[in-house]
Amino acid sequence: MERVLKRYAMKDERFRYVILGENKGISGNTNAAIEMATGDFIVLADHDDTLAPDALFECVKAINQDPEIDVVYTDEDKLDIDGGELFEPHFKPDFNPDLLTSVNYICHLFVVNHELLLEVGLFKEEFDGAQDYDFILRCTEKARKICHIPKALYHWRCHQDSTASNPESKLYAFEAGARAVKAHYDRLGIPVKSVEKGIDYGIYHTTFEITGDPLVSVIIPNKDHSADLDLCMRSLIEKSTYKNLEFIVVENNSSDPATFAYYEKIQKEFEFVHVVTWEKEFNYSAINNFGVTFAKGEYLLFLNNDTELINPESIEEMLGYCQREDVGITGVRLLYSDDTIQHAGVVVGFGGIAGHTFIGLHKAESSYFNQAMCARNYSAVTAACMMSKRSLFDQVGGFSEDLAVAFNDIDYCMKIRSLNKLVVYAPYALFYHYESKSRGLEDTPEKVERFNREIKKFSEKWPDILRDGDPYYNPNLTLRKSNFALRDLKKEKIGEPYQLEV
Repeated sequence: MERVLKRYAMKDERFRYVILGENKGISGNTNAAIEMATGDFIVLADHDDTLAPDALFECVKAINQDPEIDVVYTDEDKLDIDGGELFEPHFKPDFNPDLLTSVNYICHLFVVNHELLLEVGLFKEEFDGAQDYDFILRCTEKARKICHIPKALYHWRCHQDSTASNPESKLYAFEAGARAVKAHYDRLGIPVKSVEKGIDYGIYHTTFEITGDPLVSVIIPNKDHSADLDLCMRSLIEKSTYKNLEFIVVENNSSDPATFAYYEKIQKEFEFVHVVTWEKEFNYSAINNFGVTFAKGEYLLFLNNDTELINPESIEEMLGYCQREDVGITGVRLLYSDDTIQHAGVVVGFGGIAGHTFIGLHKAESSYFNQAMCARNYSAVTAACMMSKRSLFDQVGGFSEDLAVAFNDIDYCMKIRSLNKLVVYAPYALFYHYESKSRGLEDTPEKVERFNREIKKFSEKWPDILRDGDPYYNPNLTLRKSNFALRDLKKEKIGEPYQLEV
C-alpha cells in the first residue's frame, strides 16, 4: 500500500500520506488524515468504495451557489464486490433530523466545511464503529445550511463483512450508534428515556422522558356509529398507559336515538368525557375547531371515531415528540383491520396533491429502507390520529374552514411547518383505522365538484411544494404509488393530476 501511495505522491503534490507508528483505530486513523487536510471542505469516503465521475463537481456546484452551506450529502447505491454492477439505490429526503436519529440515512457521500469540522471536533474513538454517525450528528447540529443532492453519486462496495450486506458482522457498531443518538439528544438538552434497537440493526427507537403530566384533549367528531365511538374511547381509557386524558366528542347531526342514549350513559360513566353539539352543516375543519373551544388540554389529539388503540404506550410515543420545542405535530402508524398499513405519513405530490405512504403494505413486510418503521419528518400526517400543541393550533387559527372535507389536515400541517416547526411520524404510536379500503373519495357530482374546488384551494395556498416537490421525499421516486418505487421520469411530472395507485 505504501508503495502505491508513494507513486501517486511523487506524480501529484495533491496526494499526501503519513505512516503511523501504530494502528490508532478507525477514529484515530481518520483524524490523522483530517489533520493533514488543507481544503475548505472535507469529503469523507471509505477506502473500498467509489464515487461517480461528477460527484465532487456536483458538491462544489451546490456550495458555490450558497456560501452558507456547511454540509452536503448525496444519494447512494451499492456496488458488487467485483465493481461490475450497481444495485439498491438509496434515494433520500432533504435534511430529515428525526430520520437521522432513527438511522444514519445520510451516511455517504458526506462533505463538511473545514471550519465547522474544527468547531465540532474530530472523530471520537468511544464511538468507533459508528464514529461517522456521531460525527454527522454533531455537524448537522451546528451547520448553517445542509444541502442534499438527489443523485446517487456514491457507490458503496458490498462484501461479506460489510455492514452493507451483513449487519451482524459489526454488532458493536450498532451499540455505538445507540450511544451516538443518546449523546446527540443530551447535547440538545432533550431528556431521553432510552435508545434501543428498532426494526433492524442500525435502526433506533428513541423514547423520550415526558415532562410533567400534561392534559391531552382528545377531539372526536361523531355522527351516530356509537359502537365505533365506544370502542375508540374505551381502547384509550382501558389500554393506554397515559391516563391524563379528556374526551371532547363533537356530536354532528346524528339521527339514531341510541346515539343520544349512549352519550348520556358514557358521560355518567366517565366524568372526563364531554359531548358538545355542532348544529350546522358538515364541515370537518369547523367541527374540530368547535371541539377545541371546549378543550382544556395543553395538547390536542384529533381522532377519528373508527380508530382503536393498539400499542398501550402510543400517547407517550406521540407526546414525547410533541413536547419538543422544535416539533408542532406528531402523527402515527395506522393499520387496516387486516394489519396492512393505512397511513405511515403523507407525501405532498402523491396522486397530484397528497397521499399516504406505504398503503396496503403488511405490517410485517419490509418497506423502503424500513422507513415505515422509522420515526421521521414528513410534510404532513393525517388528522385521523394527530397530536398538536394547543398553543400552535391557536397561533395558526386551527383548521382552515374553507377546506370543509379534503386536505384540511394537510393544510394544517403546512401551516404549522410555516412556523418552522417539524411534523413527526411516530411508527410505534400504533392504532387500527377501520376506514374501508374500497371507499371512494367522492361518489356524487356535487361531492366531485366540491373536491375539485378544494384541490384548487390547496394548490393556490401551497404552490411551491407542488411545483418543486416535497422536501421530505425524493424526486427520483414515484408519485403514482405509495411504496417509494423508482419514478418513470419520462411519464411523471410534479403536480400532474392522477389517481394514487395502491
